[in-house]
Amino acid sequence: MNDSRALDPTILREYDIRGVVGETLTTDDVRTIGRAFGSMLRDDGGKTAAVGFDGRLSSPDLEAALTDGLVACGLKVFRVGLGPSPMLYFAAHKLKADAGLMITGSHNPPEFNGIKMTFQGKPFYGGQIQELGRRAAAGDFIDGRGKARKRNVINDYVKRLIEEVKS
Repeated sequence: MNDSRALDPTILREYDIRGVVGETLTTDDVRTIGRAFGSMLRDDGGKTAAVGFDGRLSSPDLEAALTDGLVACGLKVFRVGLGPSPMLYFAAHKLKADAGLMITGSHNPPEFNGIKMTFQGKPFYGGQIQELGRRAAAGDFIDGRGKARKRNVINDYVKRLIEEVKS
């Protein structure tokens, strides 16, 4: 199945993907972003990704679409749920995931949402985001049969924060 999709170039920012939900960034866009990112990760030998989301009303639907795209590439996806971006980074490290993707609008107005990403333990940005856009438009995706499962990390994350405060 070719899910190629030209993404609005305004959403492909230097350090993240960000747009107006329903206008420049849709669930179909996010599913395609998952396919492109997942294919790039698989090309690099990656097999797992952790995905989280913030409290914006649009975030659960975007998280589900992103997960669908990643799973369609054959990745094992750890769905860590609602929390702040640092919780996602903690989860990616704790679960030894090859990538971490956070659905978050960050400091932007409520009509915005987006994705912050890590790739093999490093930030995913700049030319990598532009390459993701090219790959999405070309439909150059790896097909696979991955799986997603929920992983609750919030208790471990809070425990880690408390340890930091005590030290």
